[in-house]
Amino acid sequence: MRTPVRTTGARTGPDLWPAILGRLLTRQLWIELYGLPGYGLTLKGRPAQAFAAAPRDFRPADPAVGKGVLGGKFVLAGASLEVAPPEDPWNRPSPTRAFATDLHAFVWLPSLMLQGERGAIEAVRLTLDWAVTFARWSPFAWEPGILARRTFNLACAARRMGQVAAEAERLKLADILGRQGRQLLRPPGGLAGKAERLTAAAVADCVLKGGSGLSLRRAALRGLARALDRTVGEDGGHASRSPEAGLELLLDLLTLEDALSQLSESAPEAVRGAIERLTAALRLQVLPDGRLVSMQGGGPSTPARVAAARAHDDARPEDPPAGTVAGIARIRSPLLTIAADVAGPARGAWSAAACAQPMALEIVCGKDRLVTGCGWTPRATDRQGLRLAPGHSTLTLGDATTGEPLGGWKGELLDHRLVGRPLHVESNQRDGEGAVWLEVEHDGWVHDFGLLHQRRLYLDQRLDELRAEERLHPAPGQKEVVRAIAAPYAVRFQLEPGVQASLARDRRSILLRGHSGRGWWFRTDGPDVAIEPSVHIDEGLTRRSLQIVVRGSARTDAETKIRWKLSPAGAGTDPT
Repeated sequence: MRTPVRTTGARTGPDLWPAILGRLLTRQLWIELYGLPGYGLTLKGRPAQAFAAAPRDFRPADPAVGKGVLGGKFVLAGASLEVAPPEDPWNRPSPTRAFATDLHAFVWLPSLMLQGERGAIEAVRLTLDWAVTFARWSPFAWEPGILARRTFNLACAARRMGQVAAEAERLKLADILGRQGRQLLRPPGGLAGKAERLTAAAVADCVLKGGSGLSLRRAALRGLARALDRTVGEDGGHASRSPEAGLELLLDLLTLEDALSQLSESAPEAVRGAIERLTAALRLQVLPDGRLVSMQGGGPSTPARVAAARAHDDARPEDPPAGTVAGIARIRSPLLTIAADVAGPARGAWSAAACAQPMALEIVCGKDRLVTGCGWTPRATDRQGLRLAPGHSTLTLGDATTGEPLGGWKGELLDHRLVGRPLHVESNQRDGEGAVWLEVEHDGWVHDFGLLHQRRLYLDQRLDELRAEERLHPAPGQKEVVRAIAAPYAVRFQLEPGVQASLARDRRSILLRGHSGRGWWFRTDGPDVAIEPSVHIDEGLTRRSLQIVVRGSARTDAETKIRWKLSPAGAGTDPT
């Protein structure tokens, strides 16, 4: 089952055509240039005789993946491929594109390196076999994002791999790493993702011993300083507005800092500053269940991964204060933590994973995440429709959208960036005696219906009770609305997979229970309340879930209000 969503086929506005034409021309240029028979010679540098550093990747790795690879079974992105050793997976079709992406990004390598000497020997064999098959540049295997992850993973493992390799193999490994590090310093790639690519290049160049590595490292660090300035905001938010993107960049930068320290070098001020800002932002983006706010194309990650990124932080408060970072506001009481999207989605090249989900909510009760979103990330490329408002906990009007992913060949060309009219969002937060008010309003429905949507949240910190009002009202200056006088609305509350929901006899109340078993009442005065099937994306895989849907009809020439609240369930409090 899936959340009902509809995409209308995004129209290409005149502002997109320069980007489309520019990408078409440059992509073909690089394909022609990098595909020349002699291009590989330009990637050769002075050979590195040894590996200078062994950077630490702070991400936790699942040893089961590496055990499978040793047995000839690759399990990646929810798919598997069996290859009986000593064969390799490189010159055979992959079961899915996501599998192929993880395979060529060497996502399996950190886990394989946990398997001791056997794992390192197998890693050497697979890497050298990859280099034989893909020695020449190709659009997929050398795609900038895949190249960056492969280079990063290979750099972190190279020194240990060199210890079990023969002399000729060690020199070949260094040559492979150097070539890929040099390619990362060249176009294409664009601004979005540039910080990640240059970080991977700098880490690789820390590993290569000799003058070649030093010159490349300096070039990568110079470019990285400029890229970080554009990628990491003053508040520590990633320019894409994805908390997960910020987490992953932070982990990469921590690895770079570790690699530089092994060379007795200090990280540049731009790197240290970005780490500080990303760390400060992470304090507000981690919810009480130990996972991230999952908004704007970022998933919740895992508690272990989040903990790895926070391990260096000496100033971690047990109860993070309320605040706003990257357009996501956080308010809290002793038992309730609410995250609300209070800004428009990223635009342009930064919007490849952005979501048209204005004023989305996530609610954690105790340590149970009850209300969340569909969890869409770029790993679920076949579920682009879940980037729209019905995929998150917010209100929709009719079949309209406030933006949508670019589809077809244009979407493939521009990374399925989000297109549509700019979304204007206003927010206001007030703290009182034992209470917090948060009011957010957006104009995404004005063009189609002439209505503004305002979401008012009142958090009673004494009672751990959240009271809310969804208000649809005519926009100032709208003298008349030429469309239908009534518009169907739906207020959705996507539930975390595993959350139990039971509709009470009054047909207005729903008892929710998370993984801890503690009950919470959701109540509303909406005219039609239902519990419906939905889906949740977990690491690119689809899981079944539930959603609460409050439906009704709003007049386009008058004000409409829908009230709801969430409060702890007391013993024997079953509404009638």
